[in-house]
Amino acid sequence: MITVAIVGPESTGKSTLARSLAAYYGTEWVPEYAREYLNQLERPYNQADLNQIAKGQLIAEKKARLKANNELLILDTDLQVIKIWSEFKYGKCDPWILQELDLNQPSIYILTYFDIPYEEDPLRETPEKRPELFDLYEKALKESDSPYVVVQGNQSQRLEQAIQAIRPIV
Repeated sequence: MITVAIVGPESTGKSTLARSLAAYYGTEWVPEYAREYLNQLERPYNQADLNQIAKGQLIAEKKARLKANNELLILDTDLQVIKIWSEFKYGKCDPWILQELDLNQPSIYILTYFDIPYEEDPLRETPEKRPELFDLYEKALKESDSPYVVVQGNQSQRLEQAIQAIRPIV
């Protein structure tokens, strides 16, 4: 199955783009499981919670694969996001997450640029760090030799850029 993973700093339009791409291609998209997990947590999260989030994300992806049309699945985040966040916040990433990331590589990454206004959200932590986090994402994608494209501009421009990047592989 062709998978498209949308990654990038917080509040850069990942969920909006995932929904739009799924609608355009008539397929399923997998929401970011971290939101569901953190909204149910009755304490501040810690690094160990990232493993639970990663497991939940993979389970959600497996379920969505069964319903996806056109053999295409859109991911509103993947383990790359958890890896980057873990390294950024805690200085390291659990080896299990790294192993699962290697085993669950998407067909292409869509990296969202930070050129849209930041939207406040209780789960978001670092509005001023979006440029730094973007650079970390791009560096990780380059180092892993993962195919990716950066999308920027308004919502319709981002959607068109993503469609153009996906078109050759579907």
